[in-house]
Amino acid sequence: MTAIATSARERMLLAKDAARSVGLLSDARKRDALLAIASAIEAAAPRIVAANAEDLERGRERGLSTALQDRLRLDEPRVAALAAAVRDIAALPDPVGRVLDERELPNGVRLTKVAVPFGVVGSIYEARPNVTVDIASLALRSGNAVVLRGGSAAERTNATLVEVMREALRALGVDPEAIQTVDDYGRDGARELMHARGIVDVLVPRGSAQLIETVVTESSVPVIETGAGVVHIVLDASAPLDWARDIVVNAKVQRPSVCNAVETLLVHRDAAARLVPPVVAALREKGVTVHGDAAVARLADGVVPATDEDWAAEYGSLDLAMRVVNDLDDALDHIRRYSTHHTESIVTQDDAAAERFLAEVDSAVVMANASTRFTDGGEFGFGAEVGISTQKLHARGPMGLGELTSSKWLARGAGQVRP
Repeated sequence: MTAIATSARERMLLAKDAARSVGLLSDARKRDALLAIASAIEAAAPRIVAANAEDLERGRERGLSTALQDRLRLDEPRVAALAAAVRDIAALPDPVGRVLDERELPNGVRLTKVAVPFGVVGSIYEARPNVTVDIASLALRSGNAVVLRGGSAAERTNATLVEVMREALRALGVDPEAIQTVDDYGRDGARELMHARGIVDVLVPRGSAQLIETVVTESSVPVIETGAGVVHIVLDASAPLDWARDIVVNAKVQRPSVCNAVETLLVHRDAAARLVPPVVAALREKGVTVHGDAAVARLADGVVPATDEDWAAEYGSLDLAMRVVNDLDDALDHIRRYSTHHTESIVTQDDAAAERFLAEVDSAVVMANASTRFTDGGEFGFGAEVGISTQKLHARGPMGLGELTSSKWLARGAGQVRP
């Protein structure tokens, strides 16, 4: 019988109770639970899309930005992609019970360090219904319960997705209280989640820089910080035009609203005359507004003058800041000043420049000759991701199953005592 919670705290306590049984599920049982969720999402696609349409209509009435509307939108193909992502997670190896270290003491006591679930994972995020499914699925696959706060913009969509996933667990005999939402408690629910130390074991925020800063600052629950994405690409002096054009256009245009989309392009002055005009033209053909410095404006048509604010902007839209830099040192200085330590890439045929860039840039993911859109749990082979961690403790970069486990030491003796 499912308990009825009357407060956000009670829901989190139910999740904590459910975490005990979920943490003991076998690999096969967790896989079956996720496959059941995937099938349930597919079967409920019309219901999910209808709920999402309500959220989109309300968002348009409230002036929700185009970028957030794109993140919020779920159509039939995107719902199918959600189910596919859940199946991908189900197919991943079980992270629980992995042996991380083992040794034997001189007295014969055998020590084994193994991966174990956190217990209860919380997440606060904005207008991203895919996160509802991704985090719930990753949490279950790693033996955790989950408490979600998805924001008012996606309220109907998230409620429907949570209901569908809980129904699937209940039908399979897995405790449905392992998936909880505090959305209907509004901001009070978010505050309860941030202050649920001792109930929630770790909290992962995803969204705007303001949301993340609020959670990091106010939470008493340990937080894994996922940072904003002021993402840079550097076009070095030796960058081939086709690589430069294709990588920059892909990184900006393929999905401009996401955190791994490029926001600032830095072009080496020795390549500026060769690269800036065709790259700007290719971007403008795709509807991108280029905010350029004076050097860029002299070389290409249709450039909007860049301001100081543009270098720190995470547009989340078809906008791009572009600057001509004197050399690689100048580019590295710019990145050190404005980067949010998410993803940076260089396009070059100079191996020394590439290796220097890879070594010196202090971001979670640093690339050479590849689109920044590859910074993604699915692309990295994790099935999905909880978020892109930009901190340096415990997890950094795309967070998959392994980052949702902690560890414990097991000691096996035969009557030994310490002298």
